Amino acid sequence: MDAEREFVAEMVDGAKAIPEADWSACIAGSDGQANPFLLRAFYVALEGSGSAVPATGWHPRHVVLRHTDGQIAGLMPCYAKTHSQGEYVFDFGWADAFERSGGKYYPKLQISVPFTPVTTPKLLVPGATDIQAQKALLGAAEQIATRGNLSSIHATFLPEPEHDLAVERGWLSRIDRQFHWNNNGFCSFDDFLGTLSSRKRKSIRRERRLALSDGISIDWLTGSDITEEHWDRFFAFYMDTGSRKWGQPYLTRQFFSQLGQDLGDRVVLILAKRGDHPVAGALNLVGADAIYGRYWGCGEDVPYLHFEVCYYQAIDYAIAHKLARVEAGAQGEHKLARGYVPHLTRSAHWIGHAGLRAGVADYLEGEREAILAEREWLTKLGPFRRDDNR
Repeated sequence: MDAEREFVAEMVDGAKAIPEADWSACIAGSDGQANPFLLRAFYVALEGSGSAVPATGWHPRHVVLRHTDGQIAGLMPCYAKTHSQGEYVFDFGWADAFERSGGKYYPKLQISVPFTPVTTPKLLVPGATDIQAQKALLGAAEQIATRGNLSSIHATFLPEPEHDLAVERGWLSRIDRQFHWNNNGFCSFDDFLGTLSSRKRKSIRRERRLALSDGISIDWLTGSDITEEHWDRFFAFYMDTGSRKWGQPYLTRQFFSQLGQDLGDRVVLILAKRGDHPVAGALNLVGADAIYGRYWGCGEDVPYLHFEVCYYQAIDYAIAHKLARVEAGAQGEHKLARGYVPHLTRSAHWIGHAGLRAGVADYLEGEREAILAEREWLTKLGPFRRDDNR
């Protein structure tokens, strides 16, 4: 192969081992400033805090691609995984079926940002249109899986061009949907509400009024305004909510401190307080054109406060900072009634075993049809006025 002659691939066992200059060169082609989840500091925080490490089933296996003269040619964040937790693209059924038939599904190779259901480039190359280098990265992943006897490769939350490139190589296509809010030039929250049906406007106003009753106020904290005491409070919220939702929260307390220290103004903590006492919070990261809702937690049950802190305050922030959209994370049909609309997400899957591949391919064909039909149906059910064209 030309790619094998022109490039040399190596596997690196941690983001910190990749020079900052090489990482920055690779994400520059993908507009690295636009998406905080591309930054080396985010991966270093996940790995350095003990959140995405071998002890938790995440074994860093990042692929670094170089030209034969040693110059950086590409980067692909990868993890060998011994489970399917923290991915948001579910393959538990595939694993169960393969192992019941005598196969060994784990370890597998995951091309992703751990615990992050956000579409980001994964085939990172200094030139955004260097298709040859991107193909070489995919080829390197295939070699790692084949030589390591790994059952499969899962590249999740891919941009459409990277998804299509993998599919051209024979990887299986998977789609899903999540809900985003789009800023159609709004000047205020009321401006946005004007695009909704009368019933939905009244419902949202009522929810916001009830959420902020009983002395609740909201702070937006970022950069050095977020103290360790704030992180202590938020981590307690995160652990309580995560323990009920997932059974075992993914992130360590150290992760939040390191995130705030290393990413600074990219971090926005939306904190709900009664007086000076925090009662709930939502952690967001901010890119050049979007705010990304990541984690939520609360210390007491306040009606509609979850919607206020996670969805409506994020809309307020996006309007105030002229951001194009709010990405509110995975799943959640309840977001539709609050002005968030369904967007497709894409992943690509390489399956080594012919029988498993055939079964997964058949399943995905039906799933894709169902997702597209559901997206069309959800869009029609949206809360917007039928006479609004924005």
